[in-house]
Amino acid sequence: MTTYLIVANQTLGSPTLAATVAERLARGDARFHVVVPATPVKHGLTWDETEARSAAEERLAHVLKRLHDMGATADGEVGNSDPVAAIRDAIRHREVDEIILSTLPAGISRWLGLDIPSQLKKSTDVPVTVVTAPRETAATGATASTNT
Repeated sequence: MTTYLIVANQTLGSPTLAATVAERLARGDARFHVVVPATPVKHGLTWDETEARSAAEERLAHVLKRLHDMGATADGEVGNSDPVAAIRDAIRHREVDEIILSTLPAGISRWLGLDIPSQLKKSTDVPVTVVTAPRETAATGATASTNT
């Protein structure tokens, strides 16, 4: 069975991520593990860690239901707010065949601005696929104000 690690925040419900999952399911026996970084939900200059975790847990529950509805075997976890640290934690005790990093488009994606894809490719031997959601996802995505 091929195991995929999906890492996303605001783009969890994007059509491009759904299409990527459907494509992986069509390849054969697949299992998905989803990591949703606990990205701070900002209120001006402050944020609340409990609120960030709660928002990530809610997004995780929604995406797991969607994956199960697609026929996928899936589980997941809320991870560190730093996506690279969250991924390292997730793969520390888990065999993964591919990391699927779902982001907003360039220009509005904080993860692309920080060059998270290159950081991942340098820090792991696992193949990394970047899936870019449509620009509209930023307006309808998660409640976090930090774009991913």
